[in-house]
Amino acid sequence: MTATANAQRTSSFLQLAIALQTLTIFLQAVSAGLLLTSSYGETLHSVGARVMYGASMLYVLAAVLAWKPGGGSPRPLWHASGFLALASVQVVLGIAHVPSVHLPLGVLMFGLSVLALARR
Repeated sequence: MTATANAQRTSSFLQLAIALQTLTIFLQAVSAGLLLTSSYGETLHSVGARVMYGASMLYVLAAVLAWKPGGGSPRPLWHASGFLALASVQVVLGIAHVPSVHLPLGVLMFGLSVLALARR
């Protein structure tokens, strides 16, 4: 019974991490709009990028905890690692001011994150 409770707890943590990542990516889209229309948009988008990157790292941690100690499938770990790689590319593109790739990649990341959340 303890193993079942532990598996449910790590699964809940994984779902929470995916939800947090999805929310932060959505908030990045909102702050990108503010970036175009207000003086504080750039600051919000910059801070949001750090929070989104942290949420992607939390997703990797949650996936490791759901896989290794819980004996679950490594698939969430591959998904989480992919998101962290996409987030890294997204940060580099943002710093380099390449909106022609940065914006579509953000939309793709949001869609993939929603899909990952729906699958949990």
